Amino acid sequence: MLPRPPRAGARCAPRAAGASEKKEKCGVFGVWGEPTGVRLAYYGLFAQQHRGQESAGIAVSDGSTVVGHCGMGLVPEVFSERILWELEHRPERRRARENGSAAPAVRGAIGHNRYSTTGSSVASNCQPIIESYIGGQVAVAHNGNLINAAAVRDAFEAQGHIFHTTSDTEVIVHLLASPDQQASRDPLASTLRRLQGAFSLVFLFPDRIEAARDPWGWRPLVLGRTPAGRPVVASETVALDAIGASFDREVEPGEIVTLSDAGVTSRRFAEPAARRAHCVFEHVYFANPSSRLYGQAVQVVRERLGERLAAEAPAAADYVMPMPDSGRSAANGYARASGVPYREGIVPNRYVGRTFIKPTQDERDNAVRLKLNIVGEIVRGKRLVVVDDSIVRGTTTRTKMKQLRDAGAKEIHLRISCPPIAHPCFFGIDFAEPEQLIAHGRTVEQIREFLGVDTLHFLSLEGLLACAATEATPGDDFCTACFSGDYPIDVEHPQAKGILERRQMKMFSPNG
Repeated sequence: MLPRPPRAGARCAPRAAGASEKKEKCGVFGVWGEPTGVRLAYYGLFAQQHRGQESAGIAVSDGSTVVGHCGMGLVPEVFSERILWELEHRPERRRARENGSAAPAVRGAIGHNRYSTTGSSVASNCQPIIESYIGGQVAVAHNGNLINAAAVRDAFEAQGHIFHTTSDTEVIVHLLASPDQQASRDPLASTLRRLQGAFSLVFLFPDRIEAARDPWGWRPLVLGRTPAGRPVVASETVALDAIGASFDREVEPGEIVTLSDAGVTSRRFAEPAARRAHCVFEHVYFANPSSRLYGQAVQVVRERLGERLAAEAPAAADYVMPMPDSGRSAANGYARASGVPYREGIVPNRYVGRTFIKPTQDERDNAVRLKLNIVGEIVRGKRLVVVDDSIVRGTTTRTKMKQLRDAGAKEIHLRISCPPIAHPCFFGIDFAEPEQLIAHGRTVEQIREFLGVDTLHFLSLEGLLACAATEATPGDDFCTACFSGDYPIDVEHPQAKGILERRQMKMFSPNG
């Protein structure tokens, strides 16, 4: 068993046993001016299910009131036909029809798929969050992680504010409703300037949608138009494709885009950061392969990663084999560049959700056993190059490598299409504690021994950036902190997952 890595420099409290390998970032969606907006939001969330499987929610406006529904589980589990119909036909509309008056139609809808980076996996943390305040009603959907949420929340609680969730997103609502922000010429812009960290946000007001992206551009956020010409915003272009919408552009870092009956307007709450911080891990793992991200097709980038990996770490083998499903694109690139035949010998069970997004260790372990099966006839007696996108904790990978050995694999040469993840992420990826990272404080050789493979190679950081960069988005515009430890902003006092729960538990404990 590997020794625990050194704790020097660790900034976060240890995570409880049972943390997951890695999780997606949340997915957001919004559409304005479409009478079928509820259905479009449903399809947009379904297309972005890979970004979060803990909960889903939709909020809708008829021009005067905002209502919504959210719950734990996958999109089709949360939204039955009855619930969708009720969102489309609120009681006020039924009464209006009974009285012979015109029923208000759906004007706008936003949606959210969640996985927890800040705040526990419970129903109270589902989004969009809907609140009433002095400015009216608002629903908020958030993709990202705020590193100053704890400090802001402490200040509000000291003033007597009551919080209903443990999510950092609720801090945004309290800021927006505060007298300081409401007294400003642009309350939303003033609110956003108070936030530190990663955020792609979609706000639904009764008369409009406002979409905003942090000045560093950590999280993707794209703008498009439905076939009827109505504006739509989403985390990924795959959501636009799902509803037949066209892609216009990305929301710029530091920009607020307004979607309303007047069309699309734009203003800035901040200038783009001098150093952008697009999350390169989106290209490695998170984004859907059919999406376009930072100006490139994700599938094409991942194949390039595999090609570059074959050049950096060749191996004499009988087959190149992907770790499904995330390693498939890079494995294709590796096989094409190396000339080693591509063969699938690890077969996924399509009826099991993505294991890395399960909120507890027991759930993840059970899902892994159910999800991936070895085809003994293919791997027996063979030299295998196994390609995966990344290794975080290593426990799942170690289990799969043992299964390959047990099935008779002669040699296993493990190739990873990104550098070792050796540092915490504080901006929306759920590996925020150094001691949970297998590469933190360990050599590649130590990791190889732990995994039980014959050889192990990670793609170099230079190779990763060479594949992901474009003329418009050079390598310096990517955040590589989880690989390099070079954080674009100060994270000396980060917002760790669970800190809000820990503080809340202390407040209500007998000794608090």
